[in-house]
Amino acid sequence: MIPILQKVHCLRNDLLLQQAVSLFRIAFARHFPVCTTGHVLLSSKRDYRSMPTHGIGKYKYLLPKEVPKKKKDVPEMKEIKAGTDMEYGCLNIRVTGHDMTLVEHYAQYAHNLCNRLNIKVEDSYAMPTKSSEVMLLQEQGTKMYVDAVLKTHERIVQISSLSATLAPIFIEILQRNQPEGVNLSIKEHTEDDFHIRFKTRPELEGLMAQID
Repeated sequence: MIPILQKVHCLRNDLLLQQAVSLFRIAFARHFPVCTTGHVLLSSKRDYRSMPTHGIGKYKYLLPKEVPKKKKDVPEMKEIKAGTDMEYGCLNIRVTGHDMTLVEHYAQYAHNLCNRLNIKVEDSYAMPTKSSEVMLLQEQGTKMYVDAVLKTHERIVQISSLSATLAPIFIEILQRNQPEGVNLSIKEHTEDDFHIRFKTRPELEGLMAQID
């Protein structure tokens, strides 16, 4: 008799447990609707739709802060170094030609050569390109027409403290490696060479003269 009562008591507990589980599932489904796939529970609620989306996709905070650009100051002329009995002062290596590639490469070669020979390079810059028209006269008539336009490119390598004993060797190396179609000249740097680098403004200069 006792074993039968124990079995009935166990069945009753199982029924109560199943009812409690079913009630819990119904209550849970109301607040959190889910669907089952096999033994996996898949939630149909998408929380991310209600979350704020501002700031997504912004990456500027990852980049370093940009430093405000400073206005370019007007370049001032440096003091021209005078020569002595043992070394030259400030010299300009002037490279000109119609082929920009040859002119640029030869100027770079001269700059690298100065670095190898421990010759101080003060500055290296390009001058404005000059254009010249080649005019031809017609065989029958007096009118002239433009046959070609030649562009002259110029590069300057400014050096100083070139010793008098090294100068002949340095110039000979430059001349032996000078490409065809490129002109080479070396002259002393003057104040006019500094001002010729910048574009002139006649109108502005005229207004400044009127103010003065």
